[in-house]
Amino acid sequence: MLYSLDSTILLLIPCVILALWAQHRVKSTYGTYSQVGSAARITGAEVARRLLRQNRIDDVAVEETPGVLSDHYDPGSKVVRLSADIYHGHHLAGLAVAAHEVGHATQHANGYFPLHMRQAFLPVANLGSMAAFPLFFIGFFFTGSTLLVDIGIALYAGVVLFQVITLPVEFDASSRAMRQLVDGRYLAPQEGVLAKKVLNAAALTYVAATATALMHLLRLVILRQGMRD
Repeated sequence: MLYSLDSTILLLIPCVILALWAQHRVKSTYGTYSQVGSAARITGAEVARRLLRQNRIDDVAVEETPGVLSDHYDPGSKVVRLSADIYHGHHLAGLAVAAHEVGHATQHANGYFPLHMRQAFLPVANLGSMAAFPLFFIGFFFTGSTLLVDIGIALYAGVVLFQVITLPVEFDASSRAMRQLVDGRYLAPQEGVLAKKVLNAAALTYVAATATALMHLLRLVILRQGMRD
C-alpha cells in the first residue's frame, strides 16, 4: 500500500513542472509586453468599453479590481473586472487581456454553450475542491470505507470536468479577442503576433491546470484499486 501511494505521486511530477513553467511563462510574457506601449494608445478599460459597444452589449460594466492578473468576467454580475495595471495601462498586454475578458462577455451575450455549461458545473467544482480530498483520505487512511473513497473520487471528477470544459471557453475567448482587436484596428500589423503571445501564455496555464487535475484523478483511482488487494 505504501509503495502504491509513493509511486502514484510520480504521476504528478510532470504536471507540477508544467504548471510551474506555465506560471513563469505567463508572468514573464506579461512583464515583457506590459512594457510595450500599444500603437492605439488606449487603456485596457477603454478598449473593453469600446468592444462591448461594438458588440451591442450595453448591460455589462467595466470595473477595476484589486490584485495582479486578477482580471475576469463575472457572468452573474455582468461585469468585466480588470486589475489596476490592465485598467489604466496603455500597453499591449493590457489590450490583449482586456479584449480576452470582453470575449467572455460576448460568449455570455451570444449564448455560447460551453460557457453556460461551465457556470452550471461551478457549484459542483467548488464542492469537489473543498470535500473530495478530505473524504477520500478519511476513507483511505482512517476508516477503510470504500464508500467515502468513491464519493471523494466522484466529487473530484466534477472538478476535472469543470477544468476540461474551461479549455474551449478560454481558447474561444482568446480567438474572439484577437479577431476583434484586428478587425477594430486596435493593433498595428506587427502587434498582432505579440498580443497573441500574451494570450497563448495565459491559455497554457489552463492546459497545465487541466493536466494536473487529470493526473490527480488518475492517482485517486489507482489508490482506490489498491484497496481491493
